[in-house]
Amino acid sequence: MGRIPPSPQGAAEHGRLPRRSYAFAVWYLRTIAFLDFLGAVWISFGSDIRRHNDDEFFTPYLLTPGFFSGFFSLFLAVTMRRRKRAAWILNLVLSGSTLLLSALALARPVYRQHAENWLAALVTALFVAALVAGRREFRAKGDRANPGLAAAVGVGGLLVGSLLAAAMVTVTNADSHPGRSDFSERWRYGVFRMFSLAHDDLHFRGITTPGWANVLINLMSTALILLVLYAAFRARRAVDPITGDDEERLRALLARYGDRDSLGYFALRRDKAAIWSPSAGAAVVYRVVGGVSLASGDPIGDPEEWPAAIDRWLTQAHEHGWTPSVIGASEEGGTVYVRHGLNALELGDEAIIDISGFSLDGRAMRSVRQAHHRIERAGYTIGFSRHGELSANELARLAELADDWRGGVTERGFSMALGRLGDPRDGQCMMLVCRDAGGRPRALLSFVPWGTRGLSLDLMRRDRDAENGLFEFMVLELVRHAGELGITRVSLNFAMFRSVFERGSRLGAGPVLRLWRSLLSFFSRWWQIESLYRANAKYRPVWEPRFLLYDQSTDLLRIGIASARAEGFLQTPGPAKRPRRAH
Repeated sequence: MGRIPPSPQGAAEHGRLPRRSYAFAVWYLRTIAFLDFLGAVWISFGSDIRRHNDDEFFTPYLLTPGFFSGFFSLFLAVTMRRRKRAAWILNLVLSGSTLLLSALALARPVYRQHAENWLAALVTALFVAALVAGRREFRAKGDRANPGLAAAVGVGGLLVGSLLAAAMVTVTNADSHPGRSDFSERWRYGVFRMFSLAHDDLHFRGITTPGWANVLINLMSTALILLVLYAAFRARRAVDPITGDDEERLRALLARYGDRDSLGYFALRRDKAAIWSPSAGAAVVYRVVGGVSLASGDPIGDPEEWPAAIDRWLTQAHEHGWTPSVIGASEEGGTVYVRHGLNALELGDEAIIDISGFSLDGRAMRSVRQAHHRIERAGYTIGFSRHGELSANELARLAELADDWRGGVTERGFSMALGRLGDPRDGQCMMLVCRDAGGRPRALLSFVPWGTRGLSLDLMRRDRDAENGLFEFMVLELVRHAGELGITRVSLNFAMFRSVFERGSRLGAGPVLRLWRSLLSFFSRWWQIESLYRANAKYRPVWEPRFLLYDQSTDLLRIGIASARAEGFLQTPGPAKRPRRAH
């Protein structure tokens, strides 16, 4: 006979216990970390707990006041929350050993007579039971090189840290007869202080160190354990970028479905990876940054295949302990992601010029008209060409100018930038070159295809010594010649938090909205948030909302940092990268 499948209610009950056990284990570690930190700074409270670790008492798993134990517990809580399998194994081994020792201690009358010991054993047993019951929740894989790296960091760090601790003990020793202790004893004392702040000076004759020195040594061990734990539990840091075969299949899907999303062509960035639906009819393109699996735009391909591709992407993220997130999804794509359990947050709006409805009439377009007339009178002209129509030397020269005109060494963009210029495979991209009266190039715009009759802005560069208003002149000339070029719509820059700037400046805006607008204006000094909005708004475009998708609100800070790194607004420490030029 076949096995009878469980009823939906039974299945729900079956899955509820592991999830609750997972939550209990995480919150236990968070609570213990809080108590350990509290005991480290609140001397009397810490002393009361430490007395339960001496003589006839013991405490629950990891309850040992000190910065070392506090950070250790906190790090375990973070990795357990991310469902790391290695963290689950470590906790099971340590807590199981603690429970076994507690059981052996309770076999002796001296320990059995105290109710506190029974309570400590019970709490530890509950934690072990939660680990066992929730074992299926902890499935995130780590990098295979992690154990060896963690061992190397631990051994090397302990050696260096213990020598530094011994040196600090030697310098700060206030004993009246310091000669009674040799270096080996001071070294052992330093190691002891690295792992405990408990008072045990009687076992070390000739050593008396001030409290601040003991705390500093203990904090040094905290840094060591954080490094070891990071090495042991770090997620796989990178994925294989798209292959030539992936790129060919993505281009084929864009040829069929590219009209749906203006950001579709940016899926061809070669620092992204692609994960496919089972039938290869759709793909999610993403990049792993700081443990965040960061997808951009909507999935590529047949919308009927999007759910299968998203399922695979989410499964992969959970298997590796990555935080899933999507930046720049459209309303259609965001709706599908929400159906898969993600939450949506409106990030801003994309400025789209609908050629058929565009007009220069009216007072609102006055500044754009004036800029266009001024540049036109100065003798500037525009050249339109597909990248494939330019020679290799012409493309190389334009790429060199684009690098020279860039404001800094960082090439910004991830969700709305291709990250290259002059690649032969991007022959359908559109290049606009603005030349002065003498024929010298002074600005350029590069657009990627948006389906068959649209363009999406990729790159905009100008000579800083040229006239102001070049970009307005180029955009209006593109609109004027759109019919000749077969273009019906143009996607310009993305305006982050557009609604805040627009509504925050209106009469009657509330104090919270005005404060939020003022804060964004302050950060615009470095990140050009408001200036991008105003640069787009002058064309009176159609605003299309774009969304950020995330799993849990507690991940938003981490996702924000990862997004800023991917887009080039934040850089990891290291030597500055030189501008890349096409060859």
